[in-house]
Amino acid sequence: MRLLIVGTLKGELITAAKIARERGAQVAQVDGIEAALTHMRAGRGADLLMVDVHLDIRKLADAMDGERINSPIVACGTGADAQAAVAAIRAGAKEYIPLPPDPELIAAVLEAVAREKSDFVFRDPSMDRVVKLALQVAASEASILITGESGVGKEVMARLVQQKSKRKDRPFISVNCAAIPENLLESELFGHEKGAFTGAVARRIGKFEEANGGTLLLDEISEMDVRLQAKLLRALQERVIDRVGGTTPVKVDIRIIATSNRSLAEAVKQGAFREDLLYRLNVVTLRIPALRDRPADILALADHFALKYAEMNGLPHKPISAEARRALTANHWKGNVRELENTIHRAVLISGDGEIGPGALVSPDGDDIARPVGAAERAAQAAEAVARSLVGSTVAKVEQDLILDTLDHCLGNRTHAARILGISIRTLRNKLNEYEAAGFAVPDPGQARITTAA
Repeated sequence: MRLLIVGTLKGELITAAKIARERGAQVAQVDGIEAALTHMRAGRGADLLMVDVHLDIRKLADAMDGERINSPIVACGTGADAQAAVAAIRAGAKEYIPLPPDPELIAAVLEAVAREKSDFVFRDPSMDRVVKLALQVAASEASILITGESGVGKEVMARLVQQKSKRKDRPFISVNCAAIPENLLESELFGHEKGAFTGAVARRIGKFEEANGGTLLLDEISEMDVRLQAKLLRALQERVIDRVGGTTPVKVDIRIIATSNRSLAEAVKQGAFREDLLYRLNVVTLRIPALRDRPADILALADHFALKYAEMNGLPHKPISAEARRALTANHWKGNVRELENTIHRAVLISGDGEIGPGALVSPDGDDIARPVGAAERAAQAAEAVARSLVGSTVAKVEQDLILDTLDHCLGNRTHAARILGISIRTLRNKLNEYEAAGFAVPDPGQARITTAA
């Protein structure tokens, strides 16, 4: 946890900094708004800013938004100044902490920020296989490609990998390649020198340098322009970057994790993505199933979000009723975990006393999630889910997954698996020999795989 204290270090802030350090935070301090922006532009970053309430918090929040610096702001002020606290929240602060600081309150804020970045809840066996592979490769330096529909939790999975890696105490920097205009993304990634282009009023350290020693997440990398992909490939191969307008290469030491919600192999065929870059990124692939394909996760996540948003809004925890639970598991969840989270957040706020009933489950577009779903619609949804899960896979990959999953089901019994698959035992053994030679885990008789190969 990197904490930046913004404001002159008087007695109360000195105490707050000491408490934060005792709780494991790395604390830095600057005197004002411009100094805070300079600190973050220089690539030193912060996971949380604790700002003197008398400083111009709106100016800081607006400047951070304009420069796409995503770190929460907590305002601090002496005494219970309600007016100042309200003004700070309206200006962009997430919370207000009265000074002198309460150690438990400081700890709670730090814990909340850390938890918000690392919530990871799963129960479904299909997700368990993905997590086991993620944990197996986390300690390596291999690049990882995480795929799945929008909202399935690709960034959360990336943070899990980082937390279990050798770089866990180093920066984790995320860049959404789809959210940044094409003409700005190069500067965002590699930084720029003063005067490199109109508006470049000072040197800006890019995300590669900010992540130096740690992990860089390239979110939705499929949206990156092909021209910029070439520069990215050089950075990955040679571990050096060139700032826009710069003349001296800069060395970087980072691990790359990339995500995509569409098939990069298909993008390569269409000429929208470089094949050599795909090979460089795709050392290990973690394919996260859609929420509708991991039903055991739906209720576990719903319970988690119900508790989270009750605490966040100062409301008593309300259990989810049996009828509402049935409605949740029957829903298609096109928006995946993100849609489920928003639905439960809304339900926590609008449900009455006692419990969350089906009437409180309303989707973002106003549909009643608890409405009955007919057998024909359920069949269509199931067929759509199966078809979607196969898109982007080769016939050989689908065959391999089917054979190994069937062998898992049979606890390694070759004869039983061959009978289910409708192939000869000899054909099955030949296929398994091919998979083992390629480095894939094949269960021995009486066992199932511990991990799933990418």
